[in-house]
Amino acid sequence: MKKLLFTLLAFCAISTTAQATETLTVYTYESFTAEWGPGPKVKQAFEKDCGCTLNFVAVTDGVAMLNRLKLEGSGTQADVVLGLDTNLTAEAKATGLFGPHGQDASKLTLPIAWTDDTFLPYDYAHFAVIYDTETIKPADAYKSLKDLVEGSPEQKIILQDPRSSTPGLGFLLWVKSVYGDKAAEAWTKLKPRILTTTPGWSEAYGLFTKGEAPMVLSYTTSPAYHIIAEKTERYQAMKFSEGHYLQVEVAGLVANSPEKKLAEQFLAFMESPGFQDAIPENNWMFPTGKTTNPLPATFDQMVKPDKTFLYTPEEVADHRRAWIDEWLNAMSK
Repeated sequence: MKKLLFTLLAFCAISTTAQATETLTVYTYESFTAEWGPGPKVKQAFEKDCGCTLNFVAVTDGVAMLNRLKLEGSGTQADVVLGLDTNLTAEAKATGLFGPHGQDASKLTLPIAWTDDTFLPYDYAHFAVIYDTETIKPADAYKSLKDLVEGSPEQKIILQDPRSSTPGLGFLLWVKSVYGDKAAEAWTKLKPRILTTTPGWSEAYGLFTKGEAPMVLSYTTSPAYHIIAEKTERYQAMKFSEGHYLQVEVAGLVANSPEKKLAEQFLAFMESPGFQDAIPENNWMFPTGKTTNPLPATFDQMVKPDKTFLYTPEEVADHRRAWIDEWLNAMSK
């Protein structure tokens, strides 16, 4: 009897250990996993919830992440991919790597209707040009994208590469939304103002805060970070009369993941306070799911666009290559 009891206890211990060592691998972008990003808080909360190990694999930015997935194909180590946006979802679906998210998205808070059963949104914000008020006075801030494009080359802006970065792609689509067939001309006019084009958002914003340029492409919500965390209103967003382009960030489940149940658990957790509480003051975006506390009052002070631009995922998939070539041609002249 004692021997049987010992055997049963040993089996339970082994089972518990095996469960505890389950690992969920999530591909995401660098700023998400940064010390100041939401990643550390999300990891701590989910591991407490699941009794597993959450392994983040950081890639420069969202477009680079999709490019990596394409190269890896069905051999990818990712169980969940977090950090694509609606500009990439049609192309991501075409890889055949993703399965249904299996979650109820009907109660999510979004500025657009959500019907995608493959990708689940976790935050959103509009893109904006952020400027340093110690270099550009608020009275001199540009009031339109046209003003930015045609402004003085002496005031530089830092952008992100649309071939590797979701903000970079978002800005390209913003320019295309406003200028249409004349986008190539706009890029040619803007080119002398571009200090550099970085692979991802982190590098661009880091150069901006170091004073390398007075403007950078980021989000309408970016000033909230400086106001709340740094107690300064030095960095502000320009409001453009034409409107602003919207980004909705999403996560998806890799269909052949050996940890499918754990991946589904993570997606459900993603819309809960354990995840969403880390979004406003760590990712500095608007949350889509339930939070424990209301948004910080500072978010009410952020620029509110009068018009929103957003191409459908299918439109982006159909034209992305041609529009990037258009940008490349303008930049090479």
